Amino acid sequence: MQQQIITYIETELLAGQENLNLTADEDLLTTGLIDSLGTMKLIAFLEETYDITVPAEDMTIEYFMTVNDMAEYIAARRTANVIS
Repeated sequence: MQQQIITYIETELLAGQENLNLTADEDLLTTGLIDSLGTMKLIAFLEETYDITVPAEDMTIEYFMTVNDMAEYIAARRTANVIS
């Protein structure tokens, strides 16, 4: 999952930038790698790809700062959907 998210970020959100070697624990937001529009595109990608819904109250930095944070969030949303 992490590699798929990294690939999306590198090819769709950071296209044209050279020498990108994103890691799953790299801070994407506070470093400015991804801006607010990029974050919204990323959330749309995650919702479509992983069949989840991200409610407005979950659109916070803590869930989307790193790829690892996103993977943990997706896993939690999937678990919550199964339990519901």
